[in-house]
Amino acid sequence: MEELIVEQQKQPIEGNVSGLIKKLQGFREGTLVLVILVIGVIMSFASPYFLTWPNIRATLLSFSTEGIVAVGMTIMLVSGGIDLSVGSVMCLAAVIAGKLFLLGVNPWIAGLAAVALCALIGAVMGLFVTRLGLTHFITTLAFAVIARGACLVITQGTPLSLYTLPPSFKFIGQGNIFGGRLPFVIVIFFVIVVVSDYFLRNSTMLRKVFYTGSSEKAAIYSGINVKKVKIGVTMLCSSTAALSGIIFMSKFGAATPTLGVNLEMTAISAAVIGGASLTGGEGTVLGAILGIGLVSMITGSMILLDVSVYWQELIRGCILLAAVSLDHLRRQSRKK
Repeated sequence: MEELIVEQQKQPIEGNVSGLIKKLQGFREGTLVLVILVIGVIMSFASPYFLTWPNIRATLLSFSTEGIVAVGMTIMLVSGGIDLSVGSVMCLAAVIAGKLFLLGVNPWIAGLAAVALCALIGAVMGLFVTRLGLTHFITTLAFAVIARGACLVITQGTPLSLYTLPPSFKFIGQGNIFGGRLPFVIVIFFVIVVVSDYFLRNSTMLRKVFYTGSSEKAAIYSGINVKKVKIGVTMLCSSTAALSGIIFMSKFGAATPTLGVNLEMTAISAAVIGGASLTGGEGTVLGAILGIGLVSMITGSMILLDVSVYWQELIRGCILLAAVSLDHLRRQSRKK
């Protein structure tokens, strides 16, 4: 009798705990906002420059191009895949567009051609995954090496100087609006984020990405063409990386063969911190942007606190490990 009473007392407690876990999972973005606010309050006391507009502006600029890549990476993770080539593809887009411009091609046409070529690379990667049965990890890793090698071949290891780019093209990465206070690239970034997040949450087409990532077999039985979904997602991920490369070229007036090194790690950690699962089926663009904002805030805080650049890389690696570990613990708690 006593054991029955104890068991009955345990059930409400266990129900409350599981309910709390579900609420925390449902408010992952809210939790990130809270963490960012807490760090902001702490840093406002630690450094008088933290809450100044120049520092906020610099932080937004630092992750605008990376954030665009994180959008594509998030959708890729939701589909159940992963892309380790985004940094190299970003570099390749900038190098191709820059080389075409130096050969006399209009920079707008050169940029569109570079994005289209990178989208084609994404389609080829998707075909290797869907037709040959290779994993995203191996396929994108191989294409990362190929794309980086192509950048070195085209540039011969020397950065391309593009200081003669027309002002209208430079405005993409260097222009300012509202009296010179707000960089135009930040506006581009926020427009892409808002549109992508809305369609990922509400579009019927992009809902298929969730179904594919949650259970590929169930998606097939539901009539979803999983192969087309995977190819479309790899093309989208490569296209966002290429767009970031074009913006970088416009911003700095150069195309360097070392652009985008380790960018995939930043994009993956941002997406996972924001709630995307490495096993697919869940994630939001807003969460990924909050994740990359958190990483950028921590990096900026380390710079303001004069932390050695060598320690910064170590800390970023620990953040990635913590994000992956958190994702694993969340999945284990759901199974229980």
